[in-house]
Amino acid sequence: MYSSLNPEILRELRRPRSYPAVSLAMTTHRRPPDDAQDPVRLGNLVDDAVRQLDADPGVTKERREDVLKHLRAAVQEADLVHAKDGLVLFAAPGEHQVWAIDREVPARVVVADTFLTRNLVAADAAAHPYWVLSVAADRITLWDGRGNRVVEDTGHGFPQSRSLEDDDVERKERVGDVPSTYRDEATRQFFREADGILAELLRAEPRPLYVTGEPAALSLLTESGTAAHGSAQVPFGGLSHGRADAVARAVAPARTADAERETAEALADLDRARGANTYAAGVDEVWQEAADGRIRRLVVEENFRVTVRAGEGHLAPAADGDLDAVHDIVDEIVESALETGAQVVFVADGTLAEAGHIAAALRF
Repeated sequence: MYSSLNPEILRELRRPRSYPAVSLAMTTHRRPPDDAQDPVRLGNLVDDAVRQLDADPGVTKERREDVLKHLRAAVQEADLVHAKDGLVLFAAPGEHQVWAIDREVPARVVVADTFLTRNLVAADAAAHPYWVLSVAADRITLWDGRGNRVVEDTGHGFPQSRSLEDDDVERKERVGDVPSTYRDEATRQFFREADGILAELLRAEPRPLYVTGEPAALSLLTESGTAAHGSAQVPFGGLSHGRADAVARAVAPARTADAERETAEALADLDRARGANTYAAGVDEVWQEAADGRIRRLVVEENFRVTVRAGEGHLAPAADGDLDAVHDIVDEIVESALETGAQVVFVADGTLAEAGHIAAALRF
């Protein structure tokens, strides 16, 4: 199962597929007793997909069997025992994918010539993805952070490691020429190489960066290049050889401070936008501005969900059981905003109560 989205993966998911491409989404449950019905709900959605394919005259028998084979394979791969908050399955001729995400998603089956990605995009934005680089003289490790969860990333040129043994150390000791570890030229070169790899990563996948290490290691990394300039430095050593949970705990205070600062800046920006008449609030108004590509900064409460019916240029409240309702309109707004280059900030529930739980600062 997949759980981490990056620009390359998103581009691949969004490319056109041979019809029919099936997207199946549902909320899942982490704990009993709610999780007991997840397999039943998943089976019902698969049955719905089968009915849609059977009723579609544009789907040949061979193409139908191919897609259903991959859809059933995706169901087999879905790990409902260790479920997160949402599950998304994709199946198309010759391929399938399974995604477990930390965000509830409305139950739905969509048959089209592309996969439905907005729930993945919104879940990724809400997770506040970040990088952690843990530096030491002998090992530099990269960690992929999403919310409170951190895992080691080994797919972008890290970890980098080297031996600290010096074959000529006895002679250097005799003549008094043994530099400290972080003044040694080999260590400097090691950090310069890591800086180059880090710079390439941040160009491809820009995220907030936290750097952990002993003060001398942090200082040397800053001197060795520019990739880590502007990062949050966490003077905590030993994590380049450490565990993911220890890394998460070490950067938690810095992440909390950044989140508080980001929220304060976003709210201040909304106040300025209100005074300049470049402000939108409420799901209907913000949805229209997102569709027009006018949003510069979108601010939305973390768990805000609303069911609506899309009319002619506006949204109207709808009941959850309404067959014409759109259940993931907030995710759609988030994806639209990100696609047009807007910054998206998730804030604590209740922060935007007077604005209808969602607001935006506009470009014009």
